[in-house]
Amino acid sequence: MELNDRKIKILKAIVSSYIHEGEAIGSRTISKKYDLGISSATVRNEMSDLEELGFLVQPHTSAGRVPTDKAYRLYVDKIIRNSSMNKYNEQIKKILQGEIDEMEKFIRNSARILSQFTKYTSFVMTPQLKESKLKRIQLVPISENKLLMVIVTENNLVKNVILNMKIPVPEDQMNRISNLLTQKLEGRQLKSLDKDLYNHISKEIYSIRESFDDKFDDVFMLLLNTMKQYEKVDVYYDGLTNILNYPEYSNTEKAKELLSFMEDKKSMASVLMDETGEDLAVSIGNENKYDEIKQCSVVSATYKLNGMIIGKIGLIGPTRMDYKNVISMVKALSLNVNRLIEENYIDIARSDTDEQKRKG
Repeated sequence: MELNDRKIKILKAIVSSYIHEGEAIGSRTISKKYDLGISSATVRNEMSDLEELGFLVQPHTSAGRVPTDKAYRLYVDKIIRNSSMNKYNEQIKKILQGEIDEMEKFIRNSARILSQFTKYTSFVMTPQLKESKLKRIQLVPISENKLLMVIVTENNLVKNVILNMKIPVPEDQMNRISNLLTQKLEGRQLKSLDKDLYNHISKEIYSIRESFDDKFDDVFMLLLNTMKQYEKVDVYYDGLTNILNYPEYSNTEKAKELLSFMEDKKSMASVLMDETGEDLAVSIGNENKYDEIKQCSVVSATYKLNGMIIGKIGLIGPTRMDYKNVISMVKALSLNVNRLIEENYIDIARSDTDEQKRKG
């Protein structure tokens, strides 16, 4: 059976109506509400065909039809091809421009904006530091047996880590160790820091290392252990309870199950990391592998630095979410987040590199 233009128009009308009304729709309503130029009897026959094709389902014998995940997928794919972000672009641009001081804070604020605009639950998967390359390591004394290790990556992410030392490290040795670590590790991905690399560097700088006693060993091993923490991807939410405003989650047990799943950051990180690396991804209902979100849709976009995906931002809501507005919003947000990262972080990294070259 062919899915012709008339069937597509009727299906689009049903999906649009169900998204905004949340109620099953019949052929007479379609005929009255939408100017399709055909009788209600013809609409009824076409709806029967669409049901047979798996695009509609009839919840009750006397009720109208509601769209299936297959119908939403057809609807969404068409929206993605034709959607515009002009509606939100300038508005988001103005809001984000003033919140660019620190990347992680900036990304979290982006999730807040997304939640406020859409009234769904938004999330952000924070930058994955393990994929980043080291630019500089600096040790700063805090107390006799405590050091602050400042780790700066080439994409200008900064992590501060407090190290508890067995024995005090003189300040002049701190500077030498900092310079040595920077010299040997600059340009290396953090995920490549392991014991093999440690052994390789140790042999190369053996004569220098002797003058540090065991302090270099202690600092380097603490650095390796610290890096293991950043292999974990973190997820932050905004508007976590927004989804409870939709009738699909009026059932208390069902709502608790969903909230429990979303609050488990490992599960949500797994959902996002399983998705393709496409700039915009929409996962609808049963396309989700976890039972807890098989009645939800997840819309996500990537954000990048130097062409590398460092995180994701998006939202989760019922399958009858307002895809047209959501996709436009996520597209506009993603475009502006990526543009501001490029302008504010890559330029800083480049200027630092140029300055180092001039000094060299």
